[in-house]
Parts: sequence; structure tokens; C-alpha cells
Amino acid sequence: MDSIFKRVSVRNFEPRQVEAEKIEKILRAGMAAPSAGNQQPWEFYVVTNPQVIKELAEASQYSGCAAKAPVVIVPVCKKECWMPEYADIDLSYACENMWLEADALGLGTVVLAITPFDDRKENVKKALNLPDDVYAYGLMPVGYPAAVRPQQDRYDPARVHYVI
Repeated sequence: MDSIFKRVSVRNFEPRQVEAEKIEKILRAGMAAPSAGNQQPWEFYVVTNPQVIKELAEASQYSGCAAKAPVVIVPVCKKECWMPEYADIDLSYACENMWLEADALGLGTVVLAITPFDDRKENVKKALNLPDDVYAYGLMPVGYPAAVRPQQDRYDPARVHYVI
């Protein structure tokens, strides 16, 4: 649980590859996430091709940091699931699990929003040649952090309200 209190958004990476075993652990963590009705509406594209990573880095004005990552994981959501109103929430749980596992493995990542923006989803669809039955939820560049910094303490007792 230590990763909850030390994980930070990582956008700069060392120029070294990430071991396949660590990527699998991150993916397993994502697939261990809860989902509404256990629908598990996710699939994951693991991108290591530098040209495709470059295209993904241009998917939005905020995704440029992905260009220098050795790996970009692209969580996608199945359009046909039996509780679609919860699908994006399910994907957020999966991404959080992956983020925490990446931190526990000494890696860094950040979730770059693709959904709900249609232009961004289309850019990722083109870059990955995604089938029509899924849409991109986000981009998760993964790698060894170029720098280490502490997480801010965000606890604010003024935001806690007890109802007795």
C-alpha cells in the first residue's frame, strides 16, 4: 500500500527498456481491478514501436511526454459490454491499479486522457489501427523515472465531514 502515498505522475524517463516481466505484472494488476457486474470491458495495447509511440505522443496537446517512453500501454474499452454506463469508471480502476503496480516495481507512469475527446480517440485509433468495437481510454507511458520526487501530502481535514 506504500505506493498510494509515494506514487507521482512521471513524464520523463531514462533511456532504458522495461523488462517484459514487469509489463506483464502491470497488466495483471490492471486486469485484477473491480468492474461493474464483473464485465471487465478492457483490453490493453502494449506499444514499443518507436514510430507508433511518436504517433501516440501527438494524439493530444498533452500527450507529448509519451514520445520518450520506452513503452506506452493503451487501455481500450470494449463498446459492447452489458453495463456501458460504468465502463469508463471500470477503466479508471484498471489504470489506477496499473499505476500503483508500476510504482511498486520501480517504474513510473501517468494516465493521459484520451476519453472523452472524440478527436483524441480518433488519433489513437489511427495510430494503432484499432478495430471499431473498442475505443481508446487513455495513454500510459511507462519507464524508469528520470528523476525521483516525493508525493505531495494532499490530506486536507477541511474536506472531511463526519455525519454522526
